Amino acid sequence: MQASDDDAGATAEMVARRSYGKLVAVLASRHCDLAAAEDALADAFAAALRAWPISGTPENPEAWLLTVARRRQADDARRKSTQQGAERHLAMLSDELETSREGMDHDAIPDRRLGLMFACAHPAIDANVRTPLILQTILGFDAKDIAGAFLVSPTAMSQRLVRAKAKIKHARISFSIPDPDVLPERLDHVLDAVYACFTAGWSDAFSLDSGPNDLSGEAVWLGRMLVKLLPDHPATSGLLALMLFAEARRRARRDPEGRFVPLSKQDVALWDVGKIEEGNSLLRAALANGELERFQLMAAIQSAHVARCATGRTDWPAIVLLYDALYSLTQSPVVAINRAMAIGEDKGWSAGLDALASAEVDQAIFQYQPYWATKAELLGRAGDRDGMGEAFRMAVALSDDAAVRVYLEQRRQYFLDAVAS
Repeated sequence: MQASDDDAGATAEMVARRSYGKLVAVLASRHCDLAAAEDALADAFAAALRAWPISGTPENPEAWLLTVARRRQADDARRKSTQQGAERHLAMLSDELETSREGMDHDAIPDRRLGLMFACAHPAIDANVRTPLILQTILGFDAKDIAGAFLVSPTAMSQRLVRAKAKIKHARISFSIPDPDVLPERLDHVLDAVYACFTAGWSDAFSLDSGPNDLSGEAVWLGRMLVKLLPDHPATSGLLALMLFAEARRRARRDPEGRFVPLSKQDVALWDVGKIEEGNSLLRAALANGELERFQLMAAIQSAHVARCATGRTDWPAIVLLYDALYSLTQSPVVAINRAMAIGEDKGWSAGLDALASAEVDQAIFQYQPYWATKAELLGRAGDRDGMGEAFRMAVALSDDAAVRVYLEQRRQYFLDAVAS
């Protein structure tokens, strides 16, 4: 059955979002050549966009792409005249036979993403590029998007990523999960990447479907795998708990008309109690050893928020104390923004504005939408009509989500009407 160009493109985009990292990990695992694996997969996607509108979308697009990419790898190896090239060609043919045996069973394609993630976090790779490298290889983010998140130029980030991939190839860094005694030195970068994956999916525009989108769902899956790998490590349990608390609230984030609903106004009856209970169980396990780290504290803050479904109120003093601890640990301007809002709720809007000033030492914060949304809300509640209006305009301009823009405009009008009355 033929497929239209649009259908073929949509399927390719879906596979890229769902399986890009999985396919790259499989393609790169034998020869530790990440750049070559990405090139082969890119060629396979290009071939799909040519073939699928004519031949129809295959029953298993991932297996189709894997077969085509492996053939590209085998062709590249065959063109090399050295003995090493001949050996690589035989290995690629073996991989292609493996794909044929996998047939159309999507679940049979091995998932080697964790191994790839730990390879990208190898201590031989510069520390400042380990998490960006994971984001590019696992999520398919481009250097421009990653550069913005890490406050460097796209050119600089591209150069760092190219050097890191060359390091993996030349040092033949293994794509297997390392021994337990060396995991801690790599784990933080892996956890950062998984959480970035989750937040990318969480922040993305989504439908009214109650299920998670591809990115956030994959992040939760990876989080579960990390907990199985390191069940006694507090950071893995803390991260999974944090993601589950957020997922528990997914259905309440939009009203039936698709309008954005802030956390304080969400209908707790729509929250997933099962996920909340699982998150609390993981958090208790993470806190059991007495060690405090950032993902535990972030999860504890979310646990305090979702406790409203049982208590009927939000314990703002407790949330402020947790934010104080988290900010002391991280000195993150993003944490400072959230802390300021919590202080405003607990101690008054002027106190919240004073706390927000601590985030303004980093000039990059002025391009960060949540900063302006928080400042607008605090100024509005403090009765500063002029300052509030300008902050809301900045928050709207920097928001990519149409529903959030509508909500912000409504909040601005609400405060204008309140001042007028």
